[in-house]
Amino acid sequence: MAEHAPKQLLHLVFGGELTAPHSMEFKDLSKLDLVGMYPNYAEALKAWRAKAQSTVDNAQMRYFVVHIHRLMEPEG
Repeated sequence: MAEHAPKQLLHLVFGGELTAPHSMEFKDLSKLDLVGMYPNYAEALKAWRAKAQSTVDNAQMRYFVVHIHRLMEPEG
């Protein structure tokens, strides 16, 4: 019986400094931190936690996980 790899569900982790703590607008897009692309949510969450924890002292620094697979197949 053939082994089946789990379905790849791409996730992007990125972040940067926001204009204000409750804003979703970045101060400088050229300074965005593109952490990486991950094959599943669990791996992306691990990377997000590490980055978020490393910047905990800066209230304006924020990291996000984007579900790229949802953008690639919006009907799915």
